[in-house]
Amino acid sequence: MKSFRSAILLALLVGLCIGGAAPARAGSGTPEDPWIIGMSQCNLAEPWRAQMNKDIADAAAAHPEVRAIFKDAQNDTLVQRQHIEEFVNQGVDVLLVSPKEAVPLTEPVARAYQAGIPVMVLDRRIMGDQYTTFIGADNKLIGQAVGRWIARQTGGTGNIVELKGLMTSTPGQDRHSGFLKGIEGTDLKVIFEADMEWLEPKARQEMESALARFPDIDVVYGHNDPAAHGAYLAARAAGRADEMIFVGIDALPHEGKRYVEEGILDASFEYPTGGREAVATAVEILLGKEAPKEIVLPSRFFTADNVKDNGLWLEEAGLIDMPGEEPSNLEPNQPVIEERLRIGEEVGEDIKELPTD
Repeated sequence: MKSFRSAILLALLVGLCIGGAAPARAGSGTPEDPWIIGMSQCNLAEPWRAQMNKDIADAAAAHPEVRAIFKDAQNDTLVQRQHIEEFVNQGVDVLLVSPKEAVPLTEPVARAYQAGIPVMVLDRRIMGDQYTTFIGADNKLIGQAVGRWIARQTGGTGNIVELKGLMTSTPGQDRHSGFLKGIEGTDLKVIFEADMEWLEPKARQEMESALARFPDIDVVYGHNDPAAHGAYLAARAAGRADEMIFVGIDALPHEGKRYVEEGILDASFEYPTGGREAVATAVEILLGKEAPKEIVLPSRFFTADNVKDNGLWLEEAGLIDMPGEEPSNLEPNQPVIEERLRIGEEVGEDIKELPTD
């Protein structure tokens, strides 16, 4: 496992040296006069986004030459556009943006980038390529992995409730399309779907509607863990929680992973925040180094069987396609996994992991 992660980290570190990026901006970068990293967060109502901000703050605290400042748009696209403009006018050295929606945020991000400010887009993509670096996990692959895992658990048959994230955001769209790909060729059927906008109270309300309409529900797929948890609470209140499997995405330690440990969720799929990687990349840029256009973060999943062992990587479980692998909803492709691990041992054994608290 360690060597597998080391290979991934090697790819990330090599990418920092070979990708394209905006040049470093003027600034002394000293503790007395630190470089300023501006972070535009779309909202803090979601625990996952609060964790992203914490990861950024913690990583920045380890670098006295930088200081991170934060703005919370409170789930308002117009406010977030204004925040980005304020950061540009302030002349921040690096701009981090986790956009509420793709299309409305594309223009202000592009203007910041064209003004010469290195811009990192986190988690949710914008349109086009007018930014320095995108950092995030692959939501389509995670959605696909959820679908394949559910297919294994159900034998490929059953009725599904899908509680979708904000469908004007790219993660919601990708977690949906990836999931549909993951259940292709099975008899699994989505009988109810609703946009819960990433919010647990709305997910619970939508689940109550599903329970009232459908007597047979086998699986609940929430695009985030709060959605799956809200659905569980609704099903428990109706006396039906034991009838179905609950699956979510995010796997925060105090949320999804804890729900798995408590037997509330059957699985939680990790979506790393990218906060630490964003600060590390910002520092590299400010030191005059180049950054890759994309940093794709790896993901694990957690079940009752593996949560105490810190989960299992999606590729190792055969839940996403590796190069040369035929798609399958059945068992992991062990020869391909062993080859990937062998390569990781050869090239990454001595690579140190990125620093953590």
